[in-house]
Amino acid sequence: MSEPTTRPGGAAPLRRTPQQARSRARLARVLETAEQILIRDGVEALTTTRVAAAARVSVGSLYQYLPDRDAIIDALAAGYFAKLEAAMDALVEAAAAERWEDPVGVLLDAFAGIYRSEHGFRALWFGSGLTERTRAADRDHKRRIADGIRRVLLALGLARDDEDLARACHSAVLAADALAQEAFRREPLGDAALLEEAKVMLRGYLAAVTARYRDRA
Repeated sequence: MSEPTTRPGGAAPLRRTPQQARSRARLARVLETAEQILIRDGVEALTTTRVAAAARVSVGSLYQYLPDRDAIIDALAAGYFAKLEAAMDALVEAAAAERWEDPVGVLLDAFAGIYRSEHGFRALWFGSGLTERTRAADRDHKRRIADGIRRVLLALGLARDDEDLARACHSAVLAADALAQEAFRREPLGDAALLEEAKVMLRGYLAAVTARYRDRA
């Protein structure tokens, strides 16, 4: 048996890595099916038996890669983290090319758009079945998103790279995540008024952070 393999985003090891195209396609189908069940019926419905039946694979075949419900949850979370981090990387590149006047507005709007389109992500995060491994992976994920924010601010010439900047970016991500989750708990498309208040708050914080660097100049 292959050694456990960590999926993108660092959430969960697969029991083994599919080597053949057919096996990779089967695993992808299983995860797509699991996401559909998650969206429709919630985290509690993600049993291996139900996912295998809906994906039209044997339970034994599923167990080769995803031995239990926690592994399914972790694998789905890893996929969502990977999408969010890829979006963050693209935003870093865009910041340097476009020279944003309102980085807070651009970033919050971009991630709110992802929240709106990723129904599975919302269903997973608002459910009660998150595993300890996924929670730990989420903490690492937030640090990677914070690093993306740091790179955006450096690309825009708004700060210098130091430990204070890294800490400030991590703090901003934690605050923005809490507000975004509340906004999307209230409304499927996000409570627009709360998201605007989040922008006001984070613009004020960004101004305070960048002022530190001007004062030190």
